[in-house]
Amino acid sequence: MTDTHAYEVIVIGGGAAGLSAALVLGRSRRHTLVVDAGEPRNAPSAHMQGYLTRDGMSPSDFLATGREEIARYGVELVRDRAVEVSQGFGVTLASGRTLRSRRLVIATGLKDELPAVPGVAERFGRDVLHCPYCHGWEVRDQAFGVLATTPLSVHQALMVSQWSKDVTLFLHTVAEADLSDDDLRRLAVAGVKMVQGEVEELMIEDDRLTSVRLADGSVHARQVLFTAPRAVPQNDLLAQLGAQLNETPFGAYPVVDATGQTTVPGVWAVGNAMGFGEQVINAAAGGYRAGATINGDLLFTDLDATP
Repeated sequence: MTDTHAYEVIVIGGGAAGLSAALVLGRSRRHTLVVDAGEPRNAPSAHMQGYLTRDGMSPSDFLATGREEIARYGVELVRDRAVEVSQGFGVTLASGRTLRSRRLVIATGLKDELPAVPGVAERFGRDVLHCPYCHGWEVRDQAFGVLATTPLSVHQALMVSQWSKDVTLFLHTVAEADLSDDDLRRLAVAGVKMVQGEVEELMIEDDRLTSVRLADGSVHARQVLFTAPRAVPQNDLLAQLGAQLNETPFGAYPVVDATGQTTVPGVWAVGNAMGFGEQVINAAAGGYRAGATINGDLLFTDLDATP
C-alpha cells in the first residue's frame, strides 16, 4: 500500500535525536512523521545521567515525555521499521506501507555487540557498564573490573580509575605484549592491576555481580565490570541512498556537515547514526540543529521556486 499523502519531513528513529528534530519541525509547522522501531540503545539502563535537568531520569520516561511533546505540535508517530528508502524520498516500512517525504532525518542509532562471556549481556546496564560518564558516579569507590577485548581497553581502564582506585584490567583476549610502554607506565601510575587469562564467566549472587572467574579457575572479587561493546552503526538506509561513509575505529559513519547534513542532498543524520560518541544530550542537540536547518532549507527552497 502506498500513502498518497506526502510528508514534508520523515524522521526515521524515535530516540533523543529523532524526537528532538521532530519537536523543532513540529513547532515550525512542518508536516512531520517519526518512524520508530522502538529499540533505543540505552534501553538496558535504569537511568540516564549527565543531561542537565534530566539527570537520573529513566530512558523510557524520557522518550515517553518526548513523544507526548511532539504530539502537541501535530507530529505523527508510527511504530514500524523503515526497511528501504529511495531517492525522492520514498520510505518503505516493514508493514508494507510506502510513504513519501521532501526531506529525511536518519536517526537509526547503533547497536552494541557485547563480548560473548556468560553473564555480560544479562548484567549489561546494571553492574556491567561501558561508560563512566553515564554510570561512574553511581558505582564510585567500588571494586571495578575492566574486560579487555582490544588494546584500546587500556584507555577505558585508565578512565574509570577516576571513579575508583580499585581497578583490575582483565586482559582476556589481549596479550600484554600488545600494550605499549606508555600503556604499561600509565596503568602502573594509576594503580590499575593487570590479570592475564581469558574470563570464562561472571559470578552472580543475590542478583548482583560478586566476582569474575577465569578459564584457569581463578576467581577475582569484583562488584562492577566495565567493557567496551562493539558498536555497529545502523547505516543500511544511508548506504541505500548512496551517502558517503567514513571508516572509523568504531565503524562506518556518514560524512556530515555541522548540521548533520549528509552528502545526499535532503538527507540528515543525527545522534548515533552520525557518530559513536553522541550521548543523549549531544543527540538531542544535534536533532535540534538538524530540525532548524531543514525548516530553513524547505522555506527558502519554496521561496526560490515561486515566480
